[in-house]
Amino acid sequence: MRPLILISNDDGYQAKGINELIEMVRPLGDILVCAPDGPRSGQSCAFSVTLPLTLKLVRQEEGLEVWACNGTPVDCVKMALGNICKSKPDLVIGGINHGDNASVNTHYSGTMGVTLEGCMKYIPSVAFSLCDYRADADFSPLSPYVKAIAAKVLNDGLSEGVCLNVNFPLLETKDYYQGVRICRMAKGTWYNESARFHHPRGYDYWWMQGHYRNDEPEAEDTDNWALQHGFVAITPTQIDVTAYKAMDSLKAFETL
Repeated sequence: MRPLILISNDDGYQAKGINELIEMVRPLGDILVCAPDGPRSGQSCAFSVTLPLTLKLVRQEEGLEVWACNGTPVDCVKMALGNICKSKPDLVIGGINHGDNASVNTHYSGTMGVTLEGCMKYIPSVAFSLCDYRADADFSPLSPYVKAIAAKVLNDGLSEGVCLNVNFPLLETKDYYQGVRICRMAKGTWYNESARFHHPRGYDYWWMQGHYRNDEPEAEDTDNWALQHGFVAITPTQIDVTAYKAMDSLKAFETL
């Protein structure tokens, strides 16, 4: 029996990244896609509690089904697991995202929301992102890495509560990556995060935007450093966010 791979994203089911991903991993198993019906970037692990959800089958062929959902990326995973999957998936993949999800972007990313949701359901899960926001981004250099990583996770699994956040640098001057680095998240900060505009009808409004700053640019063990130096960055990411090192220092609260 062929493995079942569940795929979703936050750019929508029509995005180039998810459709390139489908073709990359089709040799590895049967593919079930449940993805938003439009862009849902920045949704993180949000899910819908006030919006009725819909599912629409938009593509079906041997070994492949593509469903569109009007909800968030996490909604898509929940809906797929609860209403479409005939068996538990062997692998959940988020992406391929148009734009990186390194450093603190991990916390905002709908692509990582897909992957974290799969991980919380005890399914090996991986997110793939490319540092290129263009709709027509070239995903072809990623193919051998995506196939190899997905195949290895399918074969070996992952530790319980751990998923993989995989980011690819944009190849601008070379046609190959420098290699693969296992990294930690870089410490980073977003600033100037909104832009103000004045509407002709007399009111002000804002668009969320911003600029990212790497706060430890010389740290060679981070995802930001790896991407800036042409490496594929793989960051093991865990569901348990408990600050274990802080627990002893907080014991005094138990006497309150």
